[in-house]
Amino acid sequence: QEIRLYTTNKDREKYDHIADLYGIIVATEHLERAYIRDAVSAQEYTPACLKLIAQFKTALNLIGDSVPDVHAFMREYKLSCPAASKRLLEIGVPATVEHATTDTTSSGTSAKYVAETVQIFITLMDSLKLNYVAVDQIHPQLADLIQSLNKIPSLPADYTGKAKIRDWCVGAGEGAGRYFGNPGALRHELSIH
Repeated sequence: QEIRLYTTNKDREKYDHIADLYGIIVATEHLERAYIRDAVSAQEYTPACLKLIAQFKTALNLIGDSVPDVHAFMREYKLSCPAASKRLLEIGVPATVEHATTDTTSSGTSAKYVAETVQIFITLMDSLKLNYVAVDQIHPQLADLIQSLNKIPSLPADYTGKAKIRDWCVGAGEGAGRYFGNPGALRHELSIH
């Protein structure tokens, strides 16, 4: 006799969303391992990882109370995915953003990257002035800013502003659903550096 996991459409959707979450975690683990082994280039890795991170956050929002703790979910379904856990739950940005490994071989596009960075920076500052303090609102802009800074070839690798923004970005990735305690302090820090 056939055994059904669900009796209603709502139950079926719940199990579909749980299956999606499981698949995203496994796919992220495989992508991380492929990148570490240099089987995937940085140009392929970054957009794929960004997509998986976005899908993960969306899946968590859809699941709601069904999976209150992702670590417990991974234990329950015997998911041994340490790289995915670190990337999705702790860091929240691709390794190329975290470690500033974006390829910048074309020096003719430096002005374009500077203009792009200024645009993203102004947008971030405007968001802070409008008191957008939720990590979910600020984190994507910080990630865009650090990616854009990484593309500027004339910017020194040890530039303190880039390191500080990367630290904020990684720290914000750990706190989805939380708020920046003092957006004025963050705005002040951004204006100084």
